[in-house]
Amino acid sequence: MKRILLIALFILASMPLASMAFAECTTIQDGTLLTSDARVIETGFDEWGYNYQAHLFNGGYCDAYRNADWCQPYKDDELIMKWNDAWLSNQDCDGDGLLDRHYGYTTYIGSGAWLTNHQKGTYIDGKGKKQRWEYFVKIVAAPADATKTGGTWYAADGTEIGPVIWGDFAIIQEVSNDTGTGEHGILYLSPYSAGFGNFSPAD
Repeated sequence: MKRILLIALFILASMPLASMAFAECTTIQDGTLLTSDARVIETGFDEWGYNYQAHLFNGGYCDAYRNADWCQPYKDDELIMKWNDAWLSNQDCDGDGLLDRHYGYTTYIGSGAWLTNHQKGTYIDGKGKKQRWEYFVKIVAAPADATKTGGTWYAADGTEIGPVIWGDFAIIQEVSNDTGTGEHGILYLSPYSAGFGNFSPAD
């Protein structure tokens, strides 16, 4: 159940901070930047739970998808997402009127982008008892010198980074707790690194 709720939000990413210093960028405060559904972005939380300025989403699972029909079975589940500039900038430096996505990079590969999802909810088990579950995952863009083999990303030195997700990304940590199944604790921890610092692009 929890795996289904992984958010594939490709409304995200940006450019390296070093490059941004030399660009003329439009900010959210300018009042002209648009969301993917053509709404003007403002500071603070919007009606769906996105705070683009703060790189944060806090709301219902379906709110992350503008209450789309397909996600209604999960509408009562809660979701918190956090991301960095390389996943979704809070500026427009390429002049397209949208928040930048891996600005300065052809793809997310090597950009240093990361995202965390923290999801939780309840369900009724086969005995009619209410159970609680919680799931946390860290996702990073694969480094430029990484290789993808058999559904797993590996660092240049051959160390496993983590399972492939969404092509350019790797899962580096998963934590799950479920009162119904007894699942508790870490499901996966990257042998390479479960921190974000090692995936930042070189200066």
